[in-house]
Amino acid sequence: MSIRSISTPVQLKNVIIQDDFWSPYISLIRDVVVPYQWEALNDRIEGNEPSHAIRNFRIAAGLEQGDFYGMVFQDSDVAKWLEAVGYLLEQMPDSDLEKIADEVVDLIAKAQHADGYVNTYFTLKETAGRWTNLAECHELYCAGHLIEAAVAYEKATGKGKILEVACKLADCIDATFGPEDGKIKGYDGHQEIELALMKLYRATSNDRYMKLAKFFLDERGQSPHFYDLEFDRRNGETHFQALKMAKDKFYSQAHVPIRMQQTAEGHAVRVVYMCTGMADVAAATGDEELLKACRALWHNIVNKRMYITGSIGSMSYGESFTLDYDLPNDTAYAETCASIGLIFFAQRMLQIEPRSEYADVLERALYNTVIGGMSRDGQHFFYVNPLEVWPEASGKNQNFDHVKMQRQRWFGCACCPPNIARLLASLGSYIYSFHGHALYAHLYIGSQVTVEVDGSAVQLIQHSELPWNGNISFELKMDGPKVFSLALRIPSWCASWDVRVNGQPVAESATRLLNGYLHLERKWNAGDIVHLDLPMNVSPMKGNPEIRETVGMVAIQRGPMVYCLEEADNGKGLHKLIIHPGFEDQVSFDSSLLGGLLTIDLTAYRIQNEGWKDQLYRVKDEDHLEATTARFIPYFAWANRGSGEMRVWIRENTVLPS
Repeated sequence: MSIRSISTPVQLKNVIIQDDFWSPYISLIRDVVVPYQWEALNDRIEGNEPSHAIRNFRIAAGLEQGDFYGMVFQDSDVAKWLEAVGYLLEQMPDSDLEKIADEVVDLIAKAQHADGYVNTYFTLKETAGRWTNLAECHELYCAGHLIEAAVAYEKATGKGKILEVACKLADCIDATFGPEDGKIKGYDGHQEIELALMKLYRATSNDRYMKLAKFFLDERGQSPHFYDLEFDRRNGETHFQALKMAKDKFYSQAHVPIRMQQTAEGHAVRVVYMCTGMADVAAATGDEELLKACRALWHNIVNKRMYITGSIGSMSYGESFTLDYDLPNDTAYAETCASIGLIFFAQRMLQIEPRSEYADVLERALYNTVIGGMSRDGQHFFYVNPLEVWPEASGKNQNFDHVKMQRQRWFGCACCPPNIARLLASLGSYIYSFHGHALYAHLYIGSQVTVEVDGSAVQLIQHSELPWNGNISFELKMDGPKVFSLALRIPSWCASWDVRVNGQPVAESATRLLNGYLHLERKWNAGDIVHLDLPMNVSPMKGNPEIRETVGMVAIQRGPMVYCLEEADNGKGLHKLIIHPGFEDQVSFDSSLLGGLLTIDLTAYRIQNEGWKDQLYRVKDEDHLEATTARFIPYFAWANRGSGEMRVWIRENTVLPS
């Protein structure tokens, strides 16, 4: 398949989500999360850690007096909020929200310098420091988020003011960076500008933006090393002294040129943002070598460095990857933003080559880590997403200092909350794509989508009972018969499937399974209905034997959901619970539990303390086991019932008790 034969994304405005599971999330983003985050950005929530993000812009615009406050990348929180608003407005008008957003646009425009530069930190605090510490100070990162917001907001409202701001900013960057004499031959420490420039390129058809994105990617890791030259020019001054960003080239994936990188190294969010930009450029330019590098990094991440929950980044120091199969559960960092970035990467790879492995990972990260990063009230968030917690150890064992037992209302570094908002606000754009003459269903989320086939509209109405049941149907509406392929993903969690058209089984000769998608290629008529049944079994999942932390253990999965044990259901000492192969399970839906959850009860045994008294060790003896029932809830729902133990992996013992 030619790399030029890429998917046509389905426009967000052409997708209406109507789903029992996901519609409440979209409403939560619109009605609670975005308004709450607006209040947080304005420092109007008592008890929250200050943001000052809007005030920084007001001061930079000359509307207030004061000093910069916050992280060097504080501007990006405002941009991600505005981007989320853009996605919401694309789907549904809201004059009050649009008025607030227009005021933010005016504010950003007033804070913009005459040459197009926008950054409140360097406008207010280090006025002479512009472009002098790219390794650490996130200038291009903040610019990238502003550009992404501008593209989303202009697309939703048709108002060009913020896009003009973004183009002036991008032109300023283009005048500053590049291979030409007199320009800076460098790149940001935190990738983001690359994928943002590609969005701006698609919005404006201006080739300069694509070429600039490619320059930033290809320049990374070249010799002589830009970070070293920059470090010497500023006489060794550092912004983040604890991390040594300029010297640790692996931290920002600048250790070698990107086309030579075979393993995911350093800061996890930066890796997947970089990969997203790489895939974008590869798709636009037909660069097969760049695509090969994308595939290599994808393979390393998902086959050797990803948690079963779709989270990535196993070490708190540097929020980073470490080495193959190093996936500790209790000290995992697993930043919410990293899983969101992995979803971005997966979506871009799907557009290049529709393979179910990309959608499988997208789905895994979405249903487990991403929505687990936000409480059911939309006002509390996880930055870190461990797979095991022991509350008593937190505060006493410093290795667990980054692990929180409950979601926080806000953060000094508040990148994750607005990232969740912008992803879920744009969820409709991840469900479908059109590739060649095939309409692909990547996610099974109840929705209506309208696409153009042979010059006229085809509407597909999806009904889905996921994630609790695998019953899915599609109804087609069109003005006349159409010949095309409906490509339905067969998830990795499903060992079999049944598909029917208008109630009749589809002959195997009338389908083909290609790269994990079941293609139904036929002449479709208005009113045709497709039923897809994906059986959901309670599956004990094993980790690769090279993962030291999961040998002799299993994780429980059903459909796209990974499950976990919580103290609220099973008491303390979750590490003492054991299950045996061939366990009996009972699946039930509890409508009163956290808004409605499907729980799994398994026959299990609990190791007893009998005979130990004050002994720390003793000669091997048979464990005293007590029969019990272990209750599992979906991982995303943990920590909504107070502080307590949690674990995803449970011990498995093949020796039955006497």
